[in-house]
Amino acid sequence: MYNKVILNIQPLGFMWPTSNPFIFCVHHHDLYPKGNEEMGPAASLAGRNMGQDFTLRDGWRMYHGEKIPGFPAHPHRGFETVTIVLEGFVDHSDSHGAAGRYGMGDVQWMTAGSGLQHCEMFPLLKKESDNPLELFQIWLNLPKKDKFAAPHFKMLWSESIPVVNHSDERDRHTQVKVFAGRLGDAQAPAPAPDSWAANPENGVNIWTIKMQAGARWTLPAAAPEVRRNLYFYKGGCVRIAGVDIQPGNAIEMLPDQEAIIQCVGDVGYLLLLEALPINEPVVQHGPFVMNTSEEIHQAFADYRSTQFGGWPWERHDNVHDREEGRFAKYKDGKVERPV
Repeated sequence: MYNKVILNIQPLGFMWPTSNPFIFCVHHHDLYPKGNEEMGPAASLAGRNMGQDFTLRDGWRMYHGEKIPGFPAHPHRGFETVTIVLEGFVDHSDSHGAAGRYGMGDVQWMTAGSGLQHCEMFPLLKKESDNPLELFQIWLNLPKKDKFAAPHFKMLWSESIPVVNHSDERDRHTQVKVFAGRLGDAQAPAPAPDSWAANPENGVNIWTIKMQAGARWTLPAAAPEVRRNLYFYKGGCVRIAGVDIQPGNAIEMLPDQEAIIQCVGDVGYLLLLEALPINEPVVQHGPFVMNTSEEIHQAFADYRSTQFGGWPWERHDNVHDREEGRFAKYKDGKVERPV
């Protein structure tokens, strides 16, 4: 133990360490070039490990994409994805015929539940300038009673995300965006209805924190049963409860005490994930998260036999028209756009 607040500090890899009920967190930051006519990179792909391009080269990656960066159709069951897009855009298509384009501060909250396929592509919309992309994808577990909930997604448009601005005694500013949970009087939009986060008693908080150089801010206490992780992913140096921490580290913290955070270097950027754990067995294999190995085997068998509804799109890396704005089309045909 580092002190009465910090339990552990460990470096961030490509996949960040998480605590129950969070089972996965990744930060994608790619400085994509200008887009071509297909909304892929207007640059040579020679020398890349196409289909498995996870090595940062020239500032960007293709991931599983062959022409357009991103993640073509793949299955999920038994958990949720929370995708927070800070910059750039994501095109969603799924096996229920639902679709969307979201970005520039939007969040997609998707409950995989009983199973679906979806693709998450990163269209490079601008042909005359670069197309930077930055996002977090977070996997949040579902309890056993909700593992087979009907698949569903909900858009939390950037315009609806509450922002808490704090000025310290030296007029240095801290900005907190509340994507899930509550901070003071700021309440995040409701998540997907079957989410662990849908019950406020589960204490799910997902916040981003941006601190001006020299700013001081106090992270409030939470319930003692909560698992709290703070990720310092960009900046100079922060001091948390008196401990200096460099960027690129995850900080596991005791939740039931306030923690003073001071940005002692350049502007600091942090992500907070905290929640009550789901006190059930967790068995994960690739894109499936269940309670037992038998349920994992059944998930693979169900996917082989049903394809979780099949794939209604012409391409497994489906993207929408370049001129299309931000939108969500749900499986019932309803179309929603941000206000």
